[in-house]
Amino acid sequence: MHGFTLIELVVSLAILGLIATMVAPIGEVVIKREKEQDLKKSLRQIRDAIDTYKAAYDSGHMLKKVDQSGYPPNLEILEEGVDDAASPNNKRIYFIRKLPRDPFADPALKPADSWGLRCYASSAKAPAKGADVFDIFSMSEDKGLNGIPYAEW
Repeated sequence: MHGFTLIELVVSLAILGLIATMVAPIGEVVIKREKEQDLKKSLRQIRDAIDTYKAAYDSGHMLKKVDQSGYPPNLEILEEGVDDAASPNNKRIYFIRKLPRDPFADPALKPADSWGLRCYASSAKAPAKGADVFDIFSMSEDKGLNGIPYAEW
């Protein structure tokens, strides 16, 4: 009769358990790295859209008001678009196809609500909401693999 002894089975299971405990942390790092790449991509997309909105405002594609900075009043307007004041038939200008969400935020939040907002009047060290959106940041309190908090990316 051929088969495994109890000792051989226990040793095999111990080796498999050891391998599994070594692979689990690597899997966590891979998942975190993917989320970090999504965060970088999302920050770049939204910041580019904010800059494009400001450029359109400065070049006369939107009606200027004395009390406005030229930055969007909210993130949703980047996706919804605005009427082009320079167009004879009021075509709309869109700045982003779809507003991405913060990958580290609660999935139940709307994409626009998943980001921290900084207005033009606030400083970079003490970002605060205001009448416009000058910049965005992650509201996650975690640090990245590089040791820098996500809120500072």
